[in-house]
Amino acid sequence: MHRTLMRKGRRSLYIVHRWIGIATCLLFAMWFVSGVVMMYVAFPQLTDRERWAALPSIAWDRVLVAPDRAMAIAGLASYPRDLRLVMLDDAPVYRLLDWDGAHKTISAVDGRPIDGITPEQALAIARHHPHAVHPQMIGTVARDQWSVTARYDPLRPLFLVSLGDAEGTELYVSARTGELALDTTRVERIWNWLGSIPHWIYPKVLRQDGAIWRQAVLWISGTGLVVAVTGFWIGVLRLRLRQHHARGPVTPYRGWMAWHHIAGLIGGIFVLTWIFSGWLSLNPGDYFASRGPTRDMAVRYAGQDAPRIVASFQSMPALGAVEARFVWVGGHPLMVLTDRDGHQTTADPASGVGTMLSDDEIFAAASRLLPRAAMTMRVRLQEFDAYWYPHHGERLLPVLRVGFDDTAQSWFQIDPRNGDILGRTDSTRRAYRWLFNGLHSLDFPLLLRHRPAWDIAVFLLSLIGMIVSTSGVVIGWRRLRRGSGPRKTKFHATKALGQSHLPRT
Repeated sequence: MHRTLMRKGRRSLYIVHRWIGIATCLLFAMWFVSGVVMMYVAFPQLTDRERWAALPSIAWDRVLVAPDRAMAIAGLASYPRDLRLVMLDDAPVYRLLDWDGAHKTISAVDGRPIDGITPEQALAIARHHPHAVHPQMIGTVARDQWSVTARYDPLRPLFLVSLGDAEGTELYVSARTGELALDTTRVERIWNWLGSIPHWIYPKVLRQDGAIWRQAVLWISGTGLVVAVTGFWIGVLRLRLRQHHARGPVTPYRGWMAWHHIAGLIGGIFVLTWIFSGWLSLNPGDYFASRGPTRDMAVRYAGQDAPRIVASFQSMPALGAVEARFVWVGGHPLMVLTDRDGHQTTADPASGVGTMLSDDEIFAAASRLLPRAAMTMRVRLQEFDAYWYPHHGERLLPVLRVGFDDTAQSWFQIDPRNGDILGRTDSTRRAYRWLFNGLHSLDFPLLLRHRPAWDIAVFLLSLIGMIVSTSGVVIGWRRLRRGSGPRKTKFHATKALGQSHLPRT
């Protein structure tokens, strides 16, 4: 009885792996190929440095409305999520972001709310871009492949402008606020069709509905996880190290089946952990906490809830800043000035005189972030570590880190130049760093410190994954052809069974 159950269970295992594998083998092959592309070409986005480089210097002599007045006009009754002064072509404006995600733009010249711009204004804005050669309007975009996510919803519709440069840069300008939303290049657009779009299952028709896309990817990657688990299990069952098979010392298979078996054994754990970590990236069950500070945290850190920055400018800062961001840190109002190259200085918003916060002042403000928890860590990081490193985006040094003894064991990273909270992690996010960035991207400190060791390791493991999935495509195709062909004799059917995944009896 036990022997019969074992035989039936093993047969079911082989059948599940065979048919789900046939259904997903092309998907696996696509994932590994596209993953290699993504090592070097990211999905298009507009970074802060790119945005600063495309802004003209602030015309301080035209700024006639103070930040306090701009907040009152925008109807903000409490501390805003973001408040900055920039240029909209040749006119200074305040850009305000509320905690509900609402974007508002107020003229710094006359206090007029701005709720739309013309195509001519969009072209004028595009001319300030450093790659602008001969900007031309392509049209108005409601949502396309590169602006598909919900992050752009408050800015839609978008004007799409070609800059006419050799790189084929296209710039997206919000038709509502005049903000630069996104830029793409020809290389990014071409390679992402072979990289991020297939890898993330990201076609616009699916991705435009975030909830449906998330469920689709969860189920697809979950199915892939079943294939990986059953495949590795079968690979171990069919492995023979002592009792040699007639066809070889390790595997009973030949040709593509042998490649599939051996490569699956070598890279099976990687394939399994890669699929598992990819599934986790969708945050099933919403287990992993948010990475940003909440509004209450920001207010306590600011030491100020009422929307008061400065009622009037007594003098203007030196020329050259393309952005002035207004913040409070520990009860101190600050104006963070950024030039086109990304260099930042801080000044008093009323006088324009340069000022700096000490580390102790920032730590004192940070101690209020979690009033029911004690601060257990306050350090100044001078070198990157396992939780603060620049592999997938720019990270600055030095950075301040504070930790608390709350239930979540929260950490905050803070920019010592201006007091900006750069990120928040808790124990779940630090676990996610290893379960996703570690297992999926191989972001291990030893590899990252010795590039191109990381590139070589990821490429070799991806190559093994390609062999497993490509051999699976060939085996699956042959199995389908054999199944759709004429009925075979008993002799040929027995021979085919011996070459399949099914165990011999």
